[in-house]
Amino acid sequence: MPRKAAAALGAAFLGLMAGCRTLPVIAPAVGPWDERRAQLQARDHFELTGRVAIAVGDQGVNANLQWTQAGAHSQVTLEGPLGVGAVRISATGDDLQIVNANGQHLDSDAAHTELASRLGFDPPLKSLRFWIQGVPDPATPSTETLEPGQQRLAELSQDGWSIHYTSYSSVAGEWLPARLSVQRDTVRVRLLVDGWRL
Repeated sequence: MPRKAAAALGAAFLGLMAGCRTLPVIAPAVGPWDERRAQLQARDHFELTGRVAIAVGDQGVNANLQWTQAGAHSQVTLEGPLGVGAVRISATGDDLQIVNANGQHLDSDAAHTELASRLGFDPPLKSLRFWIQGVPDPATPSTETLEPGQQRLAELSQDGWSIHYTSYSSVAGEWLPARLSVQRDTVRVRLLVDGWRL
């Protein structure tokens, strides 16, 4: 092979190899916590999928979770062991409807009673839509602890519940929780988020 052709081929190979280098992961730009809190609390459309483990005393259940938030309306589907198959939950403020695995539709107090009997407690869905995004519910007072050197929550206390954030993931230029636990008295809920869609 002529020397010029070999040099050109070598340069092309080196250029190709340079193009194959792994690019560094760029962390989201993080603003002051007061600004981030307000932005996250204002977000009213998102979807997430994940897995949830619920322990009440010495009883426990596991389920797959799908959560869709549209305005003030939360649509939550729990699938898995639960002893009951899938449960579909619709909540807007304090208004609650569920459809159980038998296709039975329940509203209001009956829905709260059914959900408590299935899960072992009546979940605070109105606040959970904020907690799973890593912010307090703006409707009631809270106590916040930020991660050292980070503008995101490590712990949150609100309405008698303690929320601990153990891992975050980068989603569309924002840090959102990947692992968290929610605890009150003998109730403990652990959530692992598999994916966010904003």
